[in-house]
Amino acid sequence: MPSSLPAVLRPLFRAVTYTRWLHLLIASVAGILTGFFHYETYRTGGWMPWLWFAVLPAPLLVLAALIPVVRRVEGLQAQLLLTPGPHGRTARAASGIATTPSGSWRERGRTALWLLLRLEVGVALSALTVQLPMLAGAFTMAAAGHRTHLRGLPAIEVPHWWYGLLAPLPLVLLSAVAVGAGALTAGAARLLLGPSAAERLAELEARTERMLEHNRLAQELHDAIGHALTVTVVQAGAARAAGSPEFTERALAAIEDTGRQALTDLERALRLLREDAPRPADRPTLADAERLLESARAAGSTVRAELSGPLETLPGPVSREGYRMVQEALTNVLRHAGPVPVSVRMAAGADALELEVRNPLPAAPAGPAGGGRGLRGIRERATLLGGDAETGPDGGEWRVRARLPLRQLR
Repeated sequence: MPSSLPAVLRPLFRAVTYTRWLHLLIASVAGILTGFFHYETYRTGGWMPWLWFAVLPAPLLVLAALIPVVRRVEGLQAQLLLTPGPHGRTARAASGIATTPSGSWRERGRTALWLLLRLEVGVALSALTVQLPMLAGAFTMAAAGHRTHLRGLPAIEVPHWWYGLLAPLPLVLLSAVAVGAGALTAGAARLLLGPSAAERLAELEARTERMLEHNRLAQELHDAIGHALTVTVVQAGAARAAGSPEFTERALAAIEDTGRQALTDLERALRLLREDAPRPADRPTLADAERLLESARAAGSTVRAELSGPLETLPGPVSREGYRMVQEALTNVLRHAGPVPVSVRMAAGADALELEVRNPLPAAPAGPAGGGRGLRGIRERATLLGGDAETGPDGGEWRVRARLPLRQLR
């Protein structure tokens, strides 16, 4: 659209003006079809048929509004023709027009009001769309010296050239009415077809769930891929420093195994992004904790593990999140302290699962106590499960401790 046009003319160069116009013209079809059952409607001619068109379909539209799917159909049509711009998922959500079936009598009532309003405005605009261009034509004929006797319009018995000055006025009026009626209808659609309070609450809950899922996915990637990369870097550095073919072979085997598991975790995350989420059972649990311990041992750490209780029968959410918490704790050890001795305790009791990872403090700490996304993620996981977690120095060692309640999950 040319930016140099006056503001009053710009709506005439917008596609949405004509899609709204079409939307209202379609509304008059119901009146025209029902008019076939009232032959006198067409015999009178002029403006009278349009009055019948605006009245005859009203009871049928009220009955149609009682059908829940009608609200969905009207919402989709209104989104497509009344709202400007692209119509992707985000644009549809921003349109303020719902596309769900009626779920209450209140929504059916609003749909009935919408159908009646659209009918009346549509019939009025359709009448003007037909009659005003005819009037412009009559003025043009009169300016050319012809008398006019068009049905439904005043006869012009005395033609004169100055009728040519009046010829553009009906078209200008029609354009102004079409723009105003389209804007009015779009506003009414947001009011009458907009989401109800229950639908807005459901959309807010769904959006919150998506945000939580994205945050969980980010934490999964951080824990799984971060652990794999840390183990790989430590293994590669140790193999180069050792200068032993036997140690190098073991390190390469450990890197291969860690990398393969990282690819599995990455594929799982990508399936989740593609809305093809893996089943929770496909995610690792504390029953696979030995793999984590072997990974840390392969990186050069001496791991002393104390496992007690029925870890394999823990509730799924606790077992899966517990696995990630231990994984991040071991990753933190390798990243900041190197291949140092580590003690790991996992105790599944009747009421809670207790996890603890300890290692000697490095000579030069990498950052302040409790800092870092990984340690923050451990605390967040524990809080979401109703438990608690602590990270920080304790008696010359770095300790990560978490307690996850079990009673309410069983």
